[in-house]
Amino acid sequence: MTGLRARHKADRTRRMQEAAAGLFREAGYSAARMEDIAAAADVSVGTLYNYFETKGDLLLAIVSMEVEEVLSEGSLVLANPPADPVEALDALIGRYFDHSLVYLSKATWRTAMALSIEAPDTPFSQRYTELDRMLTEQVCDMIRALQRRGKLRADVAAAVVGEVVFNNLNQMFIEFVKSDSMDLDTLRTTVRRQTGLIVGAIAG
Repeated sequence: MTGLRARHKADRTRRMQEAAAGLFREAGYSAARMEDIAAAADVSVGTLYNYFETKGDLLLAIVSMEVEEVLSEGSLVLANPPADPVEALDALIGRYFDHSLVYLSKATWRTAMALSIEAPDTPFSQRYTELDRMLTEQVCDMIRALQRRGKLRADVAAAVVGEVVFNNLNQMFIEFVKSDSMDLDTLRTTVRRQTGLIVGAIAG
């Protein structure tokens, strides 16, 4: 019975998150009301508030859901990466980018980023930072895997290279989110070129 209850709770949570993501995309974060989200999720307003006290909590939950799914997809690439190091990193980073607009629009990403910067000591900002750290560590794991295969120099600190690669892709993702005209293909092509330069400097 406990397992069934947990599944029902997880299903309800997911339904509320997806309803909020849809309304944030359609109406905008500021215009979306908790009452509208509850109606779209087919739950009472009281139930919604039992799970999420504010819209910010909902937005954080959506960002967390997005990153957790991306990490899961990234682990599949990490388990069997392409032989070429540029291709391997491109495959991993491509999973991040291609999934980025599944739940969040560019406008919603801008809101999430702003909230994380405006109040750095809040749980929202701290969790946002933690999610970035988890993504960074996965990139570092890819660097280590490529070093074990002899594709990258073993004398280079994998953690530092991973941080550089992630910081670059993260900055380019910010530029992508800021620009309504930039598409995913342009983002991926640009980051692949930049990653190739890094790889070329430390190739095994």
